[in-house]
Amino acid sequence: MTQSLKSLAGPLVVLAVGALAVAGIFSQVGGLGAAETAIEIPAPALDPGDKSGSLKTAILAGGCFWGVQGVFQHTEGVVEAVSGYAGGSVVDPTYRQVTTGSTGHAEAVAIRYDPEKISYGKILQIFFSVVHDPTQLNRQGPDRGTQYRSAIYVTGDEQKRTAEAYVEQLDAAGVYTSPIVTEIAPLKAFYPAEDYHQDYATLHPNQPYIVYNDLPKIENMKTMFPDLWRDNPQLVFPAESG
Repeated sequence: MTQSLKSLAGPLVVLAVGALAVAGIFSQVGGLGAAETAIEIPAPALDPGDKSGSLKTAILAGGCFWGVQGVFQHTEGVVEAVSGYAGGSVVDPTYRQVTTGSTGHAEAVAIRYDPEKISYGKILQIFFSVVHDPTQLNRQGPDRGTQYRSAIYVTGDEQKRTAEAYVEQLDAAGVYTSPIVTEIAPLKAFYPAEDYHQDYATLHPNQPYIVYNDLPKIENMKTMFPDLWRDNPQLVFPAESG
């Protein structure tokens, strides 16, 4: 399995990706941000919503959790977005374990949201249009391995019906050039990632990996969903942002 640049030790990521940028590699693929593009897709036809007033949780995996978390931290109605691991067999895995691909986990984000402000279906629309490419199997962008798979971990029958119906709707509409490969499975457990992974896109906006892969996603969120855009991200550790 090819190890992604992201999985290397922090300082080495900057040096390695920075060296590529200096060498002109980024310009060869269309300039900074070219790796991440968004696609306009219809809203889910089935989106029953829940106006109960109690907070709900969506668990989504779409490649590196830095960018997934970054997008949803800028989304109105989201109370908290936490990077972590889901879908595997090892209890409370570490990042080093997950990056080997042997634990079965995917890098995921737990999104706590207010259903009176944003629906589960709208969160899925953002996920499929802005956050990642759901047609890529066991990879996203430069990252390879089952830990970077596209997945939706559902917490009940309503989430399952909504997610499955939306995938069928998008495939039938032909909005992608290839079939959606997103895994839809019951949530067994979610384990928060190490503290240094939280709020990563906000704390490291100049790191080349973030610049190239994740800041374009956040900008696409602002452009495509202006009514749901939040200027100030909802951070896990707000005191560290300043």
